[in-house]
Amino acid sequence: MAKKKSLKYYLHYLYILSDILFIFAVSLITFYSYYGRDGFVKHLNPIMIYSASLAAFSVIAFAIAKIYRMFTSEIGLFEMIRILTVTFITQMVGYVTIAVVRELPEIRYFTLSFVLGLSMTTLVICLSRVFIRVFFILRNMRKKKEKVRTLIIGAGSAGKIVIDESRKNPDNHNVVVAFVDDDINKIGGTFANLPVKGPINQISTIIDYYKIEEVIIAISELSHERLHEILSLLDLCPVRVRRLPTLSEMEGPNDKRIIDVDLNDILSRDQVILDNHEVNEVLKGKSVLITGAGGSIGSELTRQIFKTHPKTLILFDIYENSTYDIQMELVKKMRDEDIKDINLVVLIGSTYNEVRMEQIFRKYKPDFVYHAAAYKHVPLMEDSPAEAIRTNVIGTYNVAKLCDKYHVTKMVLVSTDKAVRPTNVMGATKRFAETIIQYYAKHSKTKYAAVRFGNVLGSNGSVVPLFKKQIEAGGPVTLTHKDIVRYFMTIPEAVSLILQCGLFAEGGEIFILDMGQPVKIYHLAERLIRQAGYVPGRDIKIIETGLRPGEKLYEELLLDKSIQTPTKNKKIYIEPTEMVNEKVLEDVEKASAAFGLEETTNDVKKLLESLISTYKSVDNNGK
Repeated sequence: MAKKKSLKYYLHYLYILSDILFIFAVSLITFYSYYGRDGFVKHLNPIMIYSASLAAFSVIAFAIAKIYRMFTSEIGLFEMIRILTVTFITQMVGYVTIAVVRELPEIRYFTLSFVLGLSMTTLVICLSRVFIRVFFILRNMRKKKEKVRTLIIGAGSAGKIVIDESRKNPDNHNVVVAFVDDDINKIGGTFANLPVKGPINQISTIIDYYKIEEVIIAISELSHERLHEILSLLDLCPVRVRRLPTLSEMEGPNDKRIIDVDLNDILSRDQVILDNHEVNEVLKGKSVLITGAGGSIGSELTRQIFKTHPKTLILFDIYENSTYDIQMELVKKMRDEDIKDINLVVLIGSTYNEVRMEQIFRKYKPDFVYHAAAYKHVPLMEDSPAEAIRTNVIGTYNVAKLCDKYHVTKMVLVSTDKAVRPTNVMGATKRFAETIIQYYAKHSKTKYAAVRFGNVLGSNGSVVPLFKKQIEAGGPVTLTHKDIVRYFMTIPEAVSLILQCGLFAEGGEIFILDMGQPVKIYHLAERLIRQAGYVPGRDIKIIETGLRPGEKLYEELLLDKSIQTPTKNKKIYIEPTEMVNEKVLEDVEKASAAFGLEETTNDVKKLLESLISTYKSVDNNGK
């Protein structure tokens, strides 16, 4: 069956035909203006031949200059300048031809005649394009069934991209009614025939006045700090928020997608970009073991370390499904890129199974160990404290002891901000794990270190996947307390930090990332709701369920630059070293007693309190 011709195909020939007619007509008008009726009739034949030739020559020149390849929807000043340039050249050639051939009497006022012909030809050709563009814009506006009143932040080049997209795309339901900007030279004027209001800190009033339903942030270069400020201003406004990618985020020079506000945008700082060049040099050709390799952090660690081309990469996890997924991902990569120098080993088991761990260390003799295996869910560990001890304490102890026995070069423990003056079982067991690392760092030739950071955006068990599921189900979105705040980082940041700290580790350090300002969970919920196209409180309700056992309103401040030691990377600091607990091995034996205690009682928590001096459980009010 023959392929249906597109509208663009027919427009191509319509433009050629109209250009021939317009140029021919303009040429006749020019001659008539200067010869008068009698002179025009007297020289009619050569005038007709010349005008027809000029029209044909001009169309050929337009084709060579690719004028007919211009999209009608993109016609603008630059395209008009191209048309003017080509028209100037064709008109000049035409008048020079008159002077040389002399079949026509020379036009008396050559300059005036040339300007008239040039201006009229350019005008009618450009107007024909503009007319078609206006026609499509009006047609697209009529096609829009659902009109979304939209405000654009940024009356500049990026804002122009958004307004063009909204006008030319029939599938785009945005009807832009105004711009808002901080530039005092723009405020009060118009941009793209729309009013420019401002400043941005008055945006809530502007939204109310224009009855705005959606806001699009269109600023070509925007820091995370400024984006965070703008999003904070919009938190109380009943609108959906989207944005145009910054230049650095675009996949290519013509990438003009309008995107939803990304999870990374909730950070009140720019993302930390760490140079892993040295990591590549250190890990290349080595044997590397990653415990918890199927988790959010472990799988990203696996991907990053895989890029360094280790000799042997051992993935170890108790959960087979996610571990299988990362295995298949790497196997496909090895096949597609014909990688044959990496021995990929995938093993299932638990770190608290000492016999199983010994088998792995004895057979593969890892040079580097990244210990990410742990139970991390706070409420679940409050109800199963003995299991938290089994994995987070005994598991860490087994791995640390074997690293010493088999002369591992470095071991890095993935810890948490909840280990700082812990008020829950998960935090207490991770603090216990840190003390184990510090003990072995003092008594072993292996270099041990721990990496402590806050919540990871989008990781398994975090609030983001939970909120998204609740939004997909139509709500409500539940959070424990309206005022609860947390520190956040991205998965790439967390993994880069772990790898960098593995380089810096000399023995027993606890590394901390400068994570900026904490984020209010309530605001995070609002932004995710807007990202899904709903209005918080109206379309999707947000309800409080009360603090859970062991949960605090505010996480401890991770970073105190006045007491913590900076590293050569200005975003990474070292926690002051505490006195090593020389009885930690005895404490591990005591912790094993938790397995014989009844988990429905507080005996296990009391045991932990006796072993971790900074641990104090809290009630449901976060006190």
